[in-house]
Amino acid sequence: MQKFNSLRSKPDIVISAQDHLRLSNLVVVQRHRFPDAAFALQAELDRARIVTTAPRDAVQMGSTVEFRSDVAPQKPLTLVFPQDADIAAARISVLTPIGAALIGLSPGQSIHWETRDGIVRELTVVRVEPPAAQAIAKPSYPFATTASHRSM
Repeated sequence: MQKFNSLRSKPDIVISAQDHLRLSNLVVVQRHRFPDAAFALQAELDRARIVTTAPRDAVQMGSTVEFRSDVAPQKPLTLVFPQDADIAAARISVLTPIGAALIGLSPGQSIHWETRDGIVRELTVVRVEPPAAQAIAKPSYPFATTASHRSM
């Protein structure tokens, strides 16, 4: 079991300004309740290239993504906010190690991520379906419009 903390070996990621704001707010709200997950998500947000509109094939909130991994079968999963997560319905929270690792990736990109028990794994994105229009226009969480806070 090796620890993995190098940003140099992580791929470039792209996040929309809207998702960046919503996820930054999520980190602020959840950093005391889920400090490790919030820290991992903040690290991804800090290294992301922020754009007005993300490419359709970049994993965003509400995207359905299929990836290869040594810990999960290859099947489509939808990246969601914590209150919408339901693994039985293939909806994974962005506030999990694998959810934070997926944000901003595109098909063909691979990333190392660390499980909650400290094991380093790798995943490779195979396919991304953009979020449904209603998921983008109508977020289902209470802090969608609050100001972004960069401190942790």
